[in-house]
Amino acid sequence: MASIKSLYPSTSTTALTITLASLASDANLLAGRASTAVDNTTNLDLDHLVSGQITVGTSPTINTVIEVWAYAYQTIASGTPAYPDSITGSDANKTMTNIGEKYAVLRPVVNIQVPATTSNVAYSFSPVSIASLFGAMPQFWGIFVVHNTGVALNATGGNHIIHYNRIQAQTV
Repeated sequence: MASIKSLYPSTSTTALTITLASLASDANLLAGRASTAVDNTTNLDLDHLVSGQITVGTSPTINTVIEVWAYAYQTIASGTPAYPDSITGSDANKTMTNIGEKYAVLRPVVNIQVPATTSNVAYSFSPVSIASLFGAMPQFWGIFVVHNTGVALNATGGNHIIHYNRIQAQTV
């Protein structure tokens, strides 16, 4: 009898397109950056595990937070997704309408606590299942990052990494 097991179709993770270098701080945690959406309609992966590293800027405020959220399509018409709260599915700055809307349409990936004023510290987060956040794997999804560290994030693009690992099924 055959068994179904996980298959990782690539030996490398895939980088998300999101420009976090010099992302401004927002005390209200509403203005941040959305990634380009991932299109899963061709690969039909069962899950994506998202992980990463975000580097704070110079002299962040103690006891602040970097929030990483996931978004998914709201509707799809003729293969074209529409996203909630004017998210476009492109790598772009985005201000959520209000805190209620943010909690209604986004799913929390990780809240990274910034416990010190040490400059240029890279904060990493372990893989999180996108399918588990939405109850099933969305056809289109992306990431939204916002922070209230009081200073812009580190200005070097290579100091910020958000990747995902694809998971499929195989019969063995």
